[in-house]
Amino acid sequence: MKPKTLVPHSGSGEERLPSVRLLMGALMLVMLLSALDQTIVSTALPTIVGELGGLDRLSWIVTAYMLASTIVVPLYGKFGDLFGRKTVLQISVILFLIGSALCGLAQNMEQLIFTRALQGLGGGGLMVVSMAAVADIIPPAERGKYQGLFGGVFGLATVVGPLLGGFIVQHASWRWIFYINLPLGLFALLIINAVFKADNKRKPHEIDYPGAVCLSLALVGITLFTSEGGTLRAWSDPQLWCILAFGLVGVIGFIYEERRAWEPIIPLGLFRNRSFSLSSLMAFIVGMSLFGSVTFLPLYLQVVKGSTPTEAGLQLLPLMGGLLVTSIISGRIISRTGRYRLFPIGGTLLATVGMALMTTLTLQSALWQIYLYACVLGMGMGMVMQVLVLAVQNSVTPDRIGVATSSVTLFRSVGGSIGVALFGAMFSHVLKSGLTELVEKGDVLPATLDPNAVHHLPYDVQQAYLQVFSTAVHAAFQMAAVVMALAFILSLFLPESPLRSQSKQ
Repeated sequence: MKPKTLVPHSGSGEERLPSVRLLMGALMLVMLLSALDQTIVSTALPTIVGELGGLDRLSWIVTAYMLASTIVVPLYGKFGDLFGRKTVLQISVILFLIGSALCGLAQNMEQLIFTRALQGLGGGGLMVVSMAAVADIIPPAERGKYQGLFGGVFGLATVVGPLLGGFIVQHASWRWIFYINLPLGLFALLIINAVFKADNKRKPHEIDYPGAVCLSLALVGITLFTSEGGTLRAWSDPQLWCILAFGLVGVIGFIYEERRAWEPIIPLGLFRNRSFSLSSLMAFIVGMSLFGSVTFLPLYLQVVKGSTPTEAGLQLLPLMGGLLVTSIISGRIISRTGRYRLFPIGGTLLATVGMALMTTLTLQSALWQIYLYACVLGMGMGMVMQVLVLAVQNSVTPDRIGVATSSVTLFRSVGGSIGVALFGAMFSHVLKSGLTELVEKGDVLPATLDPNAVHHLPYDVQQAYLQVFSTAVHAAFQMAAVVMALAFILSLFLPESPLRSQSKQ
């Protein structure tokens, strides 16, 4: 029998059990693919760099995906509003799968970075279109528990990604961290095609392509500046500041274009909405702090603690557990009470504490300390990310749900891209400075960031190397703690509007 198609309406989500649950499962799988690909690579980075080389471009394996996905996020939000979520979601999944296959076939670092960017062009639509689809079919008063589950999926990917990546690297090839997307993505496509009813309505439209070009120029310029400054290029390099200038020109051009476009990618009027502007800024800061710091935790466990890639993934389970529990619990409490403001406040405070605790780790710190601090960090993050999306969706008009959702996702992704690049630049700078001092003393060090090579160094040299590496990781977490503290201050000003009992149809 053909599955019943989903027809959104304003009734309770519980009244549409078979199709809603099946579609929600497919949407969560799609979101899992998107979130997983931002984390699964982390534990494989030493192996990839060891095989392909290019230590100075290590962070770009992550940044290329996040930057490309960030650029297309607002376009996917707009396309979803105009052409329907189903078609746009299917196109993004197909593009993501093509990119995944090509990533697995990459033969050098340049090819991998390029194909990661291609993969990101599809991945940018997976999360934002999925979240907008939830807003179409579930009323805000009930949406909290679903957003909590989506937050749990994101938390699951945060830890299962490194775990799965470590297992694959240890028992197969790093290339399978990309190939594994293919069967999961095809399965999600089949479900979406079966139960997601397409909206055949078409609206008069004019895509703001000049705005998209300006936004791309701004994002690429700023991210290149933060990633190459102090690593590939000296801060005194005129070319570096020319890159920043191009980025700022893109920002100015984007603002100008959005003021005059008939259908702007991000309507500037949205920023007069206090919930939208504060949530977007908080999402930017949270993305910067989270992605910019957690990327280095699996590296720390492998290099400093001698964990295998699989063990490093398992050791991040407390982070996932904390995020998963608080995400689901906060979502259910919001659905029952209709109140959400306290969760971003408490979540950013806990996350700040967790980041600060990470900076106290030493070479002699026990693993249980890492587990505890990671759990605190995860609990904080689980109370923030999806609640910001809910707050924005609840405060905008029906025709702007897609663009508002994509905008918050955009700011979080931009923050993540800049965070990975900026923190990666700081990490590389501190690491190279420390290692240069060791080389000047006559120590012979490995040419790549290979944990096995580090652990085969003479004991005295090894301890000196690990101390330098630990200092570099601490620098990233120190910056993350300061940035997250700013998000906590902003959360105190976030307004709270009553959650509607009907979806916006």
